[in-house]
Amino acid sequence: MNEEEVKNFFSKTIADNEDFSVGVVAIMTLMKIIENYKDTTIRGLDDNLREGIAAMKTLDLPVTAINSGCELFMRFITLAKLDYKSFEECRKTMLERGEIFLNKLHQSRDKIVKLATKFIVDGSKVLTHSRSRVVLKTFIEASRQKKQFEVYVTQSAPDNSGEIMCKNLEAEGISCTLILDSAIGYVMEQVNFVMVGAEGVVESGGIVNKVGSYTMAVCAREMKKPFYVLTESFKFSRLFPLNQSDLPEEYKYTSSSKKEKDFKKVHPLVDYTPPSYITLLFTDLGILTPSAVSDELIQLYL
Repeated sequence: MNEEEVKNFFSKTIADNEDFSVGVVAIMTLMKIIENYKDTTIRGLDDNLREGIAAMKTLDLPVTAINSGCELFMRFITLAKLDYKSFEECRKTMLERGEIFLNKLHQSRDKIVKLATKFIVDGSKVLTHSRSRVVLKTFIEASRQKKQFEVYVTQSAPDNSGEIMCKNLEAEGISCTLILDSAIGYVMEQVNFVMVGAEGVVESGGIVNKVGSYTMAVCAREMKKPFYVLTESFKFSRLFPLNQSDLPEEYKYTSSSKKEKDFKKVHPLVDYTPPSYITLLFTDLGILTPSAVSDELIQLYL
């Protein structure tokens, strides 16, 4: 697949599968590249896959989950390249392992929801940021268990994705209030805990997420409110930022914004929340403290 074909497949799959995260669609795209590869060399396939990853990252989408998902997938299928007499036999094994990998990813959200819903009880007031698919699914599942709770959702500028989240919740009959991003401090004293998603989880146990998450975490700790993160393990990344400026530029800005004369004046997409502000991470590997993330990363990449 050439660059244009990769971008078209990736974009169309995202448009047709709103419930899929960008990272999962990126992995589906890598599977498609393996299926359509015409040559018969492992080296050539590797190059084709890496060119595909580079092509996906040129689209106007956050690349945090693309990087972590593709990195783990490449590591996973590398194990399939050993001790095979023919390329076709090797490719068949890669595709089989890829299907297993994707099936695990599709099941991971349900595992997280099962863990997180236990923390939502009758009378809970929850604050969330932006629109996270796994957080939304957790709220819906808690509602279907007949739990009575209220959700506050930040508007989440600059794309106002919180408005979509609020509409999704209202459609499910869940009590929801849309608030300004600047009202986080005002609302924080009224809520029991914060529950957000993540675009990426770094080695320290901190998270990369929609800009404003760090502000919310700082405010939550100051007011002694638990800050919970719901995220799939394929978003774990071998990255160790020390502060906001240490985040890679490609994580903070889209391809189009980098073409601006001074792209650093453009509103960043994400920020970094250090592990000290995070209470627990709900993952498909279980409920983790931030300090446990590095151990899980080691296991994932063994």
